[in-house]
Order: sequence, then structure tokens, then C-alpha cells
Amino acid sequence: MKEKIRIGIMTYEDYKKRTMEIAAGKRKRKAEEPKVWFPSIESAMQVLSTKNQKLLRTIIDKRPDSISTLGKLTGRSVSNLSRTLKTMERYGLVKMTRKQRRVVPQVSARTLEVELDLSTGSD
Repeated sequence: MKEKIRIGIMTYEDYKKRTMEIAAGKRKRKAEEPKVWFPSIESAMQVLSTKNQKLLRTIIDKRPDSISTLGKLTGRSVSNLSRTLKTMERYGLVKMTRKQRRVVPQVSARTLEVELDLSTGSD
């Protein structure tokens, strides 16, 4: 597990423009730039809700050996957890590892650092 993941907030349009500039060699990605991007503060807050922060802490503290075990620890249904964890995995916040017939969730970092550039973005 990493100590910290840097996440950024950038509109889809700005993210696409940035990605195209990097691919074309017009821009270089800086080492300190976020690797995880959310399209809005609202989407970041939805994924990082209080309930989901508690879920991440439970995974760190209890190290469940499956999503079923995590469901028992949190009182959340397996289908709800699967959807939530897939979204978190898409953003790089968790890693899902298949071990035999089980899927084991692991948190990617203990700390999230948020970067918000107010000079970019659309109205």
C-alpha cells in the first residue's frame, strides 16, 4: 500500500485536452501531478463520501479476505459493495485481487491529497 495518492479535479474536456497534449508531446506529465482525476468535486465527494471513507478504513483495519466478509463487517450488501468497490478501483483507490474463488479488496493508499486548479474548468 502506498502512503499517499494525489487526486485531482478537472473537467472531462480539460482532462481530454491535457491527455491529448501529453500524447502529442506538447506537454510533459510532472511527477507531482495527480494520477487520479475526478471530473468534478461532486463526483469526488460521491466516491469519497463519509460512508465510503468508513468502508476504506474498515478494509485497512480489518483486512477482509473477501467482499462477503467485508459485507458482514460493514452491514452492506455484497452487490452494493461490488458496485462501490468497482468505482473506487476505476479511480485507483482500491485494488481487487482474485484469490482462488474470492475477490479480496485492498486499499491503494492511506492518504489522499486533493489538487484543485481554479484556473481551469468550464462554466
